[in-house]
Amino acid sequence: MTTFFLHLDELKTVERRTYIRGGERRENSAEHSWHLAMACRTFAEVLADEFDVDQLIKMALAHDLGEIGAGDTFLYGEGRDSAHIEERTSVLRTAEFPGNAIPNMLQLWDEQEAGSSKEAGLLKVIDRLLPFLHNITSEGRAWQENGICKSQVLKMHGFIVQEIPEVSA
Repeated sequence: MTTFFLHLDELKTVERRTYIRGGERRENSAEHSWHLAMACRTFAEVLADEFDVDQLIKMALAHDLGEIGAGDTFLYGEGRDSAHIEERTSVLRTAEFPGNAIPNMLQLWDEQEAGSSKEAGLLKVIDRLLPFLHNITSEGRAWQENGICKSQVLKMHGFIVQEIPEVSA
């Protein structure tokens, strides 16, 4: 099991483009996964809907495991539409890694990727919300560095109001 935990630790080496602490440094994918799980739990408690919190947290923790082998996919980057293929392959390798005791890891990743449950829908909203908040607190540093304009941000976040209207209020 030790080698499995060391394998999971590789998620800490995946640097994202999002700046944290007002622009102090870039976030890594493990930090994002933890933050996502905490935010999902919080929103599940606050929203006026019944969420399967256990399933939601499990999906949040599996959400970025594909980045261990595939790296982070920038929301506005080229190749975004096909990134899930390499990420899924990476999750499959992780699921088959010696010492893994999580039997449904690939199914959890598939569910959050497909967005087919209300829990997966909430996760997708929060996954977009957190980097957005980081960009606000860093005065749009990642957006500026990558030439992202307001219309691109609005387009990529437009689904939120349909998915979880209370979040956009």
